[in-house]
Amino acid sequence: MNKRLVFIFLFTSMLFTSCIPVKDLVYLQKKDNSSNEGPVVMVESKPYRLQTHDVLSITIKASDPKLVAIFNPTANGSESDQSEEGLYFDGFTIDDHGNIRIPVLGEMNVMGFTLEEVRVNVEKRLLAEYFKENASIFVVVKLAGFRYTINGEVGSTGTKTLFQEKVNIMEAIANAGDITTTGDRKAVTVIRQTPNGTEMKDLDLTNINVMNSPYYFLQPNDYIYVKPLKQKTWGTGSTGIQSLTTLITLLSLVSTTYLLLKK
Repeated sequence: MNKRLVFIFLFTSMLFTSCIPVKDLVYLQKKDNSSNEGPVVMVESKPYRLQTHDVLSITIKASDPKLVAIFNPTANGSESDQSEEGLYFDGFTIDDHGNIRIPVLGEMNVMGFTLEEVRVNVEKRLLAEYFKENASIFVVVKLAGFRYTINGEVGSTGTKTLFQEKVNIMEAIANAGDITTTGDRKAVTVIRQTPNGTEMKDLDLTNINVMNSPYYFLQPNDYIYVKPLKQKTWGTGSTGIQSLTTLITLLSLVSTTYLLLKK
């Protein structure tokens, strides 16, 4: 009788410890016991500072398009191809020295500048060297897509590109097919290259307070890694049904082996 109770206890323990709890799968949970909503915390979002190998999309417009046609990537002054491939070939890549080469204007150092600072500098040079105020020069400077790399327990790994100005980690993960059932949502690592070196931060995406983190909004070229849960290495299944099926199969194998050896 005692052996049977021990067996039932071990069986139940393995069944429940091998399952993945629902609380580990739900994003942005409120984990404190207070019933009142807390104050809204405004997270300071610092403007991105350009780095080497970033690709810029620079468009120069004027009241007369013919005046600025020579400054734009396309020879006829029309709008350039805004696809990822088109921006790769027509965009301005920042070289190892932090420079870009703009038609007619030549080299311009943009390393460590914000997009707004680059826009202002290009506009000032155009007005100082080539045009007058009445030319109505209008300069648009953007990153040629928001690029990031994601790896680990997600639906689709690799380098992704989103054509939007800001991207938070939830959007980036959704764009990669979401975290799999066996992915650890409590320890999603963001690796970021900065002028001062490499920064790493683990984020708990099951906690709503993650939205207050300065890493919640990504920066271009961030690397995201989603670790696997320990249940994956056990191989018993991620749900109760899967775990039960695995244990029944194991018990059947043990019983069969025992009966064969007994004979």
